[in-house]
Amino acid sequence: MVRPSQRKEMAQEVVASRGISIRLACSAFQVSETCYRNQPVLSSENEAIADWLIRLTESDTDWGFGLCFDYLRNVKGLTWNHKRVYRIYCELALNIQDQAQKAIEAQQTRAIERAPPPEPSLVNGFYA
Repeated sequence: MVRPSQRKEMAQEVVASRGISIRLACSAFQVSETCYRNQPVLSSENEAIADWLIRLTESDTDWGFGLCFDYLRNVKGLTWNHKRVYRIYCELALNIQDQAQKAIEAQQTRAIERAPPPEPSLVNGFYA
C-alpha cells in the first residue's frame, strides 16, 4: 500500500521528468491537485517538538504523552496542537511501552501470590 505522501512524490517526479501535466499526473496517482500543490510548513517546529519530547522522556522515563503534553502546554507555555504533538510522539516510537519491564513486574507479583502460607507453630501443645 502506497501512502498519500509517496503518491504525491511520485506525481511530482513524473511531472518533472516526463513533462506531463499536473492534472494528468494527479489523476493517474489518485492525488488531489490541492494535495499536490500543498507545501508542508513548520518542519522546523516539528523538529523542536521532537527535541522537547525526547528530552522529556529521557529525563522522566515514566512520563507518557499526557504528562509530556501538559508540561509543554502549562509549564513551558507552548501552544502546539495535541494531535500534532501526538503524531510526532508516535513517529518517535515513544508510545511503544516497555514489554520487558511489564513482564518483570508480572513475574514479581506472581511470585508474591505463590508464596507458601506460614506454618502453624506449637505453643504449649496447641496451634497458635
